[in-house]
Amino acid sequence: MATKRKIVFINNGFYHVFNRGIEKRPIFTNQWELKRAEELMKFYQYQNTPIRFSQFNLLSKERQQEIWEIISTSKKLIEIICFCFMPNHFHFLLKQLEDKGVATFIANFTNAYTKYFNTRYQRIGPLFEGVFKAVYVETDEQLIHLSRYIHLNPVSSSLIETSKLENYVWSSYPNYLTNKNDNIIERKLILSFFKSVAEYKRFVLDQASYARELNKIKHKILE
Repeated sequence: MATKRKIVFINNGFYHVFNRGIEKRPIFTNQWELKRAEELMKFYQYQNTPIRFSQFNLLSKERQQEIWEIISTSKKLIEIICFCFMPNHFHFLLKQLEDKGVATFIANFTNAYTKYFNTRYQRIGPLFEGVFKAVYVETDEQLIHLSRYIHLNPVSSSLIETSKLENYVWSSYPNYLTNKNDNIIERKLILSFFKSVAEYKRFVLDQASYARELNKIKHKILE
């Protein structure tokens, strides 16, 4: 029986969206798969995608540029505030801009990635674990702590050491520190709560504070 979603998605609302591989299996296993996930994220945040990414990827560079100019000047379904790709799951912090924007973006992203992964490994069937999970962000405090939770995920999951976090390119954390790819990530909102990028970096890396706050708001982040 299909699971009925309780959450209501509203325009200009913020949402923590996450899902993992079916049976907790690895879904992003190397840099090529992570790169494809990043490309799909970039492509499908827009409302006007006249062709599928798999078709777009086969075009000449010149034709890709022509189509990308059309896509990138159209409305966005969502704004990507933060993201993180992990070996067996993903996290997004999204702002919905258009009706059904979050659901459409996630459906396009996961369906396209599943097709890519299944073709690559000659498998069939679902790749992700049922309907994606989503939590509505109710307060500014929840918003900024969610950004830290998402950006610290590679460290808290023991994937990398803290010293390597700013070089983990499969999350938006480097974007926040270096202004990288600001056409993809909307970082201004989170940074507006801090005096500087350096202050935000200290906030993210403050492990003691993170542990305390996560314990207080975990139910608002993950349920």
